[in-house]
Amino acid sequence: MSSQDIPEENLPAEQAGALSVADEKDPFADPGLPPHEHRIQDIDERAAKRSERVVALLFTVSMLATVGFIASYVGIPHDKSIFVFPIGHISALNFALGMTLGAALFCIGAGAVHWARTLMSDAEIADERHPIEASPEVRTKVHEDFKQGAKESVLGRRKLIRNTMFGALTLVPLSGVVLLRDLGPLPETKLRHTRWKSGTLLVNMNTNEPLRPSDVAVGSLTFAKPEGLEEHDEDFQNEIAKAALMIVRIQPDNIKDKRELEWSHEGIVAYSKICTHVGCPISLYEQQTHHVLCPCHQSTFDLSDGARVIFGPAGHALPQLRIGVSDEGYLQALGDFAEPVGPAFWERG
Repeated sequence: MSSQDIPEENLPAEQAGALSVADEKDPFADPGLPPHEHRIQDIDERAAKRSERVVALLFTVSMLATVGFIASYVGIPHDKSIFVFPIGHISALNFALGMTLGAALFCIGAGAVHWARTLMSDAEIADERHPIEASPEVRTKVHEDFKQGAKESVLGRRKLIRNTMFGALTLVPLSGVVLLRDLGPLPETKLRHTRWKSGTLLVNMNTNEPLRPSDVAVGSLTFAKPEGLEEHDEDFQNEIAKAALMIVRIQPDNIKDKRELEWSHEGIVAYSKICTHVGCPISLYEQQTHHVLCPCHQSTFDLSDGARVIFGPAGHALPQLRIGVSDEGYLQALGDFAEPVGPAFWERG
């Protein structure tokens, strides 16, 4: 229903008169703004204080929710699940992160809306359109309007709102900073170490039995894993990606690298199976040349000469594992790899 359809006796006296004049001279004249109605907060300081406390409470809850987000991320195990009706079993970590971050953002928004609707000025102001180019007068007016808006926002007078708002806005970005932890492993030394250590037996990947020197024939390629690492282990994939081993037996006279010969046992050499280009598993061996080939990008390594790169995009040689024989006659590691396995990474110095 348009304003012209409303009976004149139901309109304010000022507006009714304006419409009468408008109808006579210009039926499309601007009818003007309705009279401004004051809110209870505008006339009652106690109501204004209540609104101020509500806004401050929402900002404070936002801060607590942000702290809860960070605490949940650090303290809740990633594999823990909980039952939430009617969803069912879900990840406790994801549920906690979603609820706390959602509460933090919602409370900031709700606090800002409540602040604007109850404490900021709600007087409607009609402003004429102006040219796109800002004249000096317009710039001056913008500065004055900004000052007037800052004054009407009561930010300087309502210190409780100001302080809690700044606290909430300061803490919320910390949620995003904490999430940066998932971009990669923390700068620790776990990429430099594997499950291999002195005394760990070499176990055949196919038979799951410890290897003896007699099990490795000249010209054969055998894959091994550390003793105690089983496929049903939760961290099997992560550990085998660093500890996978390939074993080759070469005539000692054919080994060119001095350290390789010292770290071998009767010509049996053990090298990391993980290609130093992008981490693919090496699986192809040429017994006449003692070359191993990565099937992904054709990086080729010479196992008779320290597993140095002779072709392809790999950047460095395969790490060698020093091996010996235990008292029971099984092949065993005499320590961990001397350098990190696989491709280069940024912590590698």
